[in-house]
Amino acid sequence: MDSLTEENYIKSIYALSLATGEVFVSELAKKLNIKQPSVNSMMKRLATKKVVAYAPYKGIRLTEKGKKEALSIIRRHRLAELFLVKVMELGWEEVHDIAEQLEHVDSKRFYSRMDEMLHFPKFDPHGEPIPDSNGKIYTQKRTSLSDLAEGLTATIAAVGEDEKSFLDHLNAKGLQIGDAVTLKKREPFDGSVTLQHKSKKEILLTHQVAERIWVEVTFTRS
Repeated sequence: MDSLTEENYIKSIYALSLATGEVFVSELAKKLNIKQPSVNSMMKRLATKKVVAYAPYKGIRLTEKGKKEALSIIRRHRLAELFLVKVMELGWEEVHDIAEQLEHVDSKRFYSRMDEMLHFPKFDPHGEPIPDSNGKIYTQKRTSLSDLAEGLTATIAAVGEDEKSFLDHLNAKGLQIGDAVTLKKREPFDGSVTLQHKSKKEILLTHQVAERIWVEVTFTRS
């Protein structure tokens, strides 16, 4: 097993543990599409390195060392995504897979310089927070667009997934991070919403899409 594989495990454990702080082998195997015996083997390896706290048939927890490593990987990934969008002018829908490769570049100088060139950003192109060099994350109070009250205007702050098909759909709707939208109407039957965009056009979104868009309320529409 190489360091790239280890880093993918660490990042996945962190993502799965956000809700409960603990991850089970079956969850991790499903997320990584790997058989459970292989996951058990890697957990023993990472436990030896004091990255995880692990015992057979019990949950997996990242140690403080493991959390630090996970946040470092996430920092590199999100900085890479922003660099690809802001500097190389790639679309936000096409940078995830490239960043998956770049996040394994083992050079503090490389990412420190990238951070500097981007003027020390707090969020990636999808609105996700970028951990700083000490692992600290800037957070903001956000609400799902699907929960926004009718008549309220909000700014799109983040999206709940970075799958290309989902972002292509938002591109087709003309929606981007930073756009102001007003929720004009919510259908009681299926939860779909009609938005008025800053461009003055009306946009219809299904509940499935709206619940994956995070917004910050700016003001109440009179």
